[in-house]
Amino acid sequence: MKEGIKVFAPATVANVACGYDILGFAIDQPGDEIIGYLSDKPGLRITKITGANGKLPYEIEKNTASFAAMRVLEHLGETGIGIEIEVHKKMPFSSGLGSSSASAVAGAMIVNELLGKPLSKKELLHFAVLGEQVADGAYHADNVAPSLFGGLILIRDNPTLDVHSIPFPEGLYASVVHPQIKIRTADARAILSDQVTLNQTIEQTGNVAGLIVGMYNSDLELIGRSLNDVIIEPQRAQLIPHFHKVKEAALNAGALGCSISGAGPSVFALSINQSIADNVGQAMHKAFFDNGIENELFVSTINKEGAVRV
Repeated sequence: MKEGIKVFAPATVANVACGYDILGFAIDQPGDEIIGYLSDKPGLRITKITGANGKLPYEIEKNTASFAAMRVLEHLGETGIGIEIEVHKKMPFSSGLGSSSASAVAGAMIVNELLGKPLSKKELLHFAVLGEQVADGAYHADNVAPSLFGGLILIRDNPTLDVHSIPFPEGLYASVVHPQIKIRTADARAILSDQVTLNQTIEQTGNVAGLIVGMYNSDLELIGRSLNDVIIEPQRAQLIPHFHKVKEAALNAGALGCSISGAGPSVFALSINQSIADNVGQAMHKAFFDNGIENELFVSTINKEGAVRV
């Protein structure tokens, strides 16, 4: 029986309310797993896909995991080596939790692990972003970077991948609820207006700056005041049935703030400890459920490790 290597890449919350396309953090669960094997037969192949209900292609150029893996092999000049990978989806599609990003991160990392880690995580980032780009056509790292590195990440500039880790208060917890509805990232981007007022820009940039300062200084009240999206959330909320009831439930249960995770439909809230986060999560879950929407709840610290070999 051949011996393989397993890599886990976690789900992520992108945007973090006010930081559209420039902020994201990792959570502990869910996530995607890829198992990789060296093979005597040259070339990269996907040999198994589970958890995808037939929705993922086996073609190398069309699968986010294998595309990222192939780009790493090309960069290293190792396209002739034999590698087989199994993709095990452990998270829902079109969830707003970075499903395609987690696969791309794991795909880039599994090749690096199999070849003895010639590249650092920072060097892998570009190839993982290329893999995620297969899914939504955009070159952006607000899901990929936190899934790869862990923690809370600022992407100052996406084209150059100028990314930075932001400290955050110990004990900060995320409650994430995934309702059983589908929103394609491309559709969630298509509804956005390209017109932003000066007042919106001033308020939003103030919130981004306040959130970062609050994280650095562990100023929980400032974090709470800053978790406010005045540009994207008002437009995307219409795609998520009963979003405002869910947000109100989270805030009433003690959350610092609540907004849409990535492109949605998942909704996240941040709380100052696990006890409050559990209560917030249950309140969000109940708000969806009472309005006829099945949903899944995840409560997690901010994951500091990101993608790991397991």
